[in-house]
Amino acid sequence: MELYNIKKLDLEGKKVFIRCDFNVPMDEFGNISDDRRIRSAISTINFCLDQNCSVILASHLGRPKGEVVEKYSLIPVARRIQHLLKRDVVIATDVVGSDAMEKVSNLKKGDVLLLENLRFEMGETENDEELSKKLASMADFYINDAFGVCHRAHSSVEGITKFFDEEHKAAGFLLQREIEFFGKLISNPVRPFAAIVGGSKVSGKLEALINLLPKVDKIFIGGGMAFTFLKQMGYDIGASLVEDDLLQDAGHVMEEAKKLGVKFYLPVDVIAADKFAEDAVSKIVTAQEIPKGWMGLDIGPATVRLYREGLNDVQTVLWNGPMGVYEMDKFARGSSKIAHFVADSYATTVVGGGDTADLVQRIGVDDEISFISTGGGASLELLEGKILPGVAPLIISEG
Repeated sequence: MELYNIKKLDLEGKKVFIRCDFNVPMDEFGNISDDRRIRSAISTINFCLDQNCSVILASHLGRPKGEVVEKYSLIPVARRIQHLLKRDVVIATDVVGSDAMEKVSNLKKGDVLLLENLRFEMGETENDEELSKKLASMADFYINDAFGVCHRAHSSVEGITKFFDEEHKAAGFLLQREIEFFGKLISNPVRPFAAIVGGSKVSGKLEALINLLPKVDKIFIGGGMAFTFLKQMGYDIGASLVEDDLLQDAGHVMEEAKKLGVKFYLPVDVIAADKFAEDAVSKIVTAQEIPKGWMGLDIGPATVRLYREGLNDVQTVLWNGPMGVYEMDKFARGSSKIAHFVADSYATTVVGGGDTADLVQRIGVDDEISFISTGGGASLELLEGKILPGVAPLIISEG
């Protein structure tokens, strides 16, 4: 799939609206704890500034649900962008209100304006046409560089594209890179190709698993989702997280893997705890013998060894979802050991956004990973074989 390219636009001296994904994690004091998403957008912003453009940046942060919530203000983001660009960044106090519109009309070449949190407007998540129109009226060109929200049909992502023809819209460098990378990964991976799939629920990963089966040689399952598979196999999983309504689907995935000759790995032991808490009593038990009332919160040491053996010969690794409750130190060891092993391997390693990107950064191995996606949900939907709503209007039609 080929996207409209920012380099082919005649941007010289024009106003450019760039939809970014500045949905960054912050600590309790409002300090940005990981600015990777902001840094990822800088090359697109600088490219536009080099063409003498005035730049309007737009993003959401958190889920304020159409209300102005102070803790979701983009003021800390503006400060960080200013630091990275080494130039002034003006922030509007609203999205399409009088302050934003006045600041847009006063923009000079080389100026950078950041709109306030898009989701302060109720219409953003509802893909409201009126809001899309107002946002589009601010600029001559639209650039989407927000891969992390491309699976959402929102006003600033999908709706706005209707107001720009093919010569006035394009993908930014980050979006282009993500789409190209996942395209190659899915259509032409170096084999053996393994997927490590974790996280809490099967429901969020089911379609991705079904779509991955014909493409991969091995699948390694971890996290809470493993217990739905283990229960389907007749194991006693105690009080572990399970999705009973998906037991049949889990069975179907395992049967399909068998049919296709895909090696399907499940935990053989787990770290079980008597409650979901940092101070819980915990012990290593086999996957068949989780005590009644106890829950599995991480993969055990035998599973780590098994998975390492299985990953030894692979040439491409796609990892989406942690192996346990990595936010609690007590249950982070499985994820940490797998992360170190993946980082040290000679394979092409791809981490699919969200929690997994956070995990490899916490452990300090992010520099050793070949490619870290900025979008968890978006990368999953690509793996499911879907065309993302934010990407579809930017695809060059063939013929």
